[in-house]
Amino acid sequence: MARTLKALPVVRKWWSMGRAEQEFGELYHACYRRLVAQVFAFTTELTEAQDVVQEAFARALARPNGLAGVANPEAWLRTVAINVIRRRWRRRRLLDTILLRDRPIARVVAPGPEPESADLRAALARIPLPYREVIVLHYLADLPVDEVARVLEIPVGTVKSRLSRGRTALASQLPGYQESPIDTAEVARAQPR
Repeated sequence: MARTLKALPVVRKWWSMGRAEQEFGELYHACYRRLVAQVFAFTTELTEAQDVVQEAFARALARPNGLAGVANPEAWLRTVAINVIRRRWRRRRLLDTILLRDRPIARVVAPGPEPESADLRAALARIPLPYREVIVLHYLADLPVDEVARVLEIPVGTVKSRLSRGRTALASQLPGYQESPIDTAEVARAQPR
């Protein structure tokens, strides 16, 4: 009897929708925290990171077939989240330029950072955005250099250059940091001959 019901087009559509929702829920539970952590390293604001990742998932749901044709759904969601962040930063920069053109900027007291992440979070916030993007994607999201280049839509050589300069900038922001011999050897191996 159940086999006959599944053969009906209406029931088949309902059955596949339920399965798709279940798979999407599994994807959400598997990727949400990891994506928020990666986006948080970009934004240094937890609520904004959560909001951006939620928007990426909402855009995935809004697609006609969801993420059915996507080979790597987590990478797709990460790319969408990064694009959302960039769009927000561009809009915020434009709004700041318009609103604060003739007014002095008042410093607002910020809440203190958590002890575990204070040094890295503050250091990431102080380095230029292009360096922060590649460092977060390569070291925190654990993406290979060619994948970082694809996500950010820049050449591989640019990614390598920004990684090198970003590490230098990050090291200058972290007191007492010394580059380990392993890092130096890894960089030497990555250099083209």
